[in-house]
Amino acid sequence: MRETKDIVRQITVAASAVFALIGAFVGSGAAGGTPIQNAAGGALAADATLIAPATPAFSVWSVIYLGLIIYAVWQLLPGQSSAERHRRLGYWIAASLVLNAFWILSIQFDLLPLSVPIIVVLLAVLVQAFLQAIAYPPTSVADGIITDATIGLYLGWVCVATAANVTALLVASGFTGWGLPPELWSVVVVGVAAAVGVVLAVVSRGRISPALTLAWGLTWVAVGRLAGEPASLATGIAAAAAAALVLIVTIVIRLTRRKALPA
Repeated sequence: MRETKDIVRQITVAASAVFALIGAFVGSGAAGGTPIQNAAGGALAADATLIAPATPAFSVWSVIYLGLIIYAVWQLLPGQSSAERHRRLGYWIAASLVLNAFWILSIQFDLLPLSVPIIVVLLAVLVQAFLQAIAYPPTSVADGIITDATIGLYLGWVCVATAANVTALLVASGFTGWGLPPELWSVVVVGVAAAVGVVLAVVSRGRISPALTLAWGLTWVAVGRLAGEPASLATGIAAAAAAALVLIVTIVIRLTRRKALPA
């Protein structure tokens, strides 16, 4: 039965989605702001660090925002209002939307050091939402696509974005890598991203959505290093291998899980 707290939650999610869209509009530069890649002294530009994905990678945000808008509408429907999974997920998703907008604002105001804790908290919130989605599975294919796929795509991309953001702050702060070669650090960071993708695959028993955007981001890191600047053969190969690893492990786990199900 729908309760007052459900109405409050639904309105909060919807309002957060609107707030996030406004933030995205500002971050695109369409409202007179500085595009993200040019803000904060260009620290997040495609050629700023070895971990920066090539520019086309960021088109994935269109898919993620579309999914979040559809979810915001979906959770307003009477059939979803009192569903336990949306009661568990609603505020986590709302928090992620607000954090996403705050992250954009931190970059717009050249507060790169502030952007890192914001995106780290965003990542933690999305992990929690992902775990809740696993614990309370969808009751329909539509809910699985609208809710679970959106959360997974969002999480996978933010994993890559967090790695790129932290790296950007270190480079902008003059971090010299304690005398170790920059390419060694970039390969390590790529390896950590791949490890996260494998863990997500294991925990979710092969959910494909986070693997898709994580591999997408890593692939564009590879393209940026192999076909753009700064060039780095080692980083490009590592990123391409990491993307393939995440996808292969996820698919294998998914197929193995299906075979293990009783006939």
